[in-house]
Amino acid sequence: MELLERTISNEGKILDGDILKVDGFLNHRMDVDLLCKLGEEFYRLFADCGVNKILTIEASGIGIACLTAQFFHCPVLFAKKSKSSNVGSDLLVSRLHSYTHNSDHDVIVSKRYLDEKDCVLIIDDFLANGSALNALIDLCGQAGATVVGAGVAIEKAYQGGGDLIRSMGVRVEALARVASMSVADGIRFC
Repeated sequence: MELLERTISNEGKILDGDILKVDGFLNHRMDVDLLCKLGEEFYRLFADCGVNKILTIEASGIGIACLTAQFFHCPVLFAKKSKSSNVGSDLLVSRLHSYTHNSDHDVIVSKRYLDEKDCVLIIDDFLANGSALNALIDLCGQAGATVVGAGVAIEKAYQGGGDLIRSMGVRVEALARVASMSVADGIRFC
């Protein structure tokens, strides 16, 4: 998606540790007009898939997921990274490794919100090594839900997560695919 690539090039920052900082428009301060366009594009890509639920992970994917859900007219469910007292005890749990935070943790959703009747579109802001998407796919599998695909705003294609998820038979649509990036050379898109 040319608009997203242009925004990343103009406003994104490359940090040490192979981090692409896009917090000025995507995952801290959110450009709602841009997120709406991302949601509209995800709808165009997945409109014929029977989506009745969108699944994401807290916190960075929630904004994109909500604006995408407006086009699908369906609810958004987000996997929580910690159990709170109001979640209950009947849970689906999966483990993931966060590339950004370099830590492992469980993600959870209540069984009452995800089941075999659901046709799920997974939405997230980034795809790097595939751990977050893999955990969300696992939650859907535990619930018997059908994953129709995954939409990600930015895929760091050189890290292999997209290839991993696609090799599992899951359709992955990335709106911006980063082929390489460095402070010296900038960002190159696929």
